[in-house]
Amino acid sequence: MGLLDILLGRTKPVAPDLDQLFALPSAAVTLEAAASFTPTGHGAVCFATVEGAAFDQTHREVRALLDADTDRTGPPVELERDAYGYSWLVSRRAPDELPLLVNDLHAVNSSMEINGFGPQLLCSLAGFRDDSGRSLALVYLYKRGTFYPFAPLPGAGQRRDNALELQVRAALAGDLRIEQDLGRWFPVWGAPGL
Repeated sequence: MGLLDILLGRTKPVAPDLDQLFALPSAAVTLEAAASFTPTGHGAVCFATVEGAAFDQTHREVRALLDADTDRTGPPVELERDAYGYSWLVSRRAPDELPLLVNDLHAVNSSMEINGFGPQLLCSLAGFRDDSGRSLALVYLYKRGTFYPFAPLPGAGQRRDNALELQVRAALAGDLRIEQDLGRWFPVWGAPGL
């Protein structure tokens, strides 16, 4: 960053740090103790939809890489598109396999990045649920290198539980790099894996 950037108020973008994802299993322990949320075993990587042979090859490579896991039942990752036009590579594991789910998310992100699709990566999420059935996602913002909680309220309409999100932020501040700008806590309505 040069003097002109400082004078004009430009900042250098934060480099993605995919290793931050490996903090999720320890954060899950804190989350269970603080708010009684446990992993669902579902997670996903969101990216701007891309088409073509290069992406198809990357998707096959990710599937082959994750298919090496002989303990898995079902496909390693599934490609889904949401109502907003974004694509999701979704991984489903048993609820007690959060470390394996994190490995899946890291592998998907890394493969996309290595094959030139890093600019299309938006976020990754891991799903959690409490005994009353409330959903929560810990969302990793790829371009910011930070996490935030997303807690949709059940029922019709797109409403979120802001109080729960703030409670989770406070509980996980020592475990995860939390996004400080609340304006970047984007809703991920209807996200697969939530």
